[in-house]
Amino acid sequence: MDELVEGARDALDAAHAPYSEYRVGAALRAGDGTVYTGCNIENANYSNSLHAEEVAVAAAVKRGVRSFERLAVTSSERDGVTPCGMCRQTLSEFCGPDFPVVCDEGETTTEYRLGDLLPNAIDAETLGK
Repeated sequence: MDELVEGARDALDAAHAPYSEYRVGAALRAGDGTVYTGCNIENANYSNSLHAEEVAVAAAVKRGVRSFERLAVTSSERDGVTPCGMCRQTLSEFCGPDFPVVCDEGETTTEYRLGDLLPNAIDAETLGK
């Protein structure tokens, strides 16, 4: 199994999902090879919940990392979960359209490109910056 997928699976152990019982883990490889992981952290007010991918991005960014090579995402269901729209937009802040996103389906994985998951992302150019 892919090292990054294993990291995402390991991150599931820390997930806090008492409401949906749907645990998600993410592992994000930085440009220097360091892997940052994240898990979902639910809140009774669902809109305050944190997603695994954004937790992994935040772990890296708070250490000054802004360059990423690859992301793996898994769930306790091993159902091939992909990042939600909000997480796709967060990833596009730091990653280009060719950025690989690997989704765990249990025995296999499916790899997508961020630009295929989120075409026409909002970016600095969109905002006139």
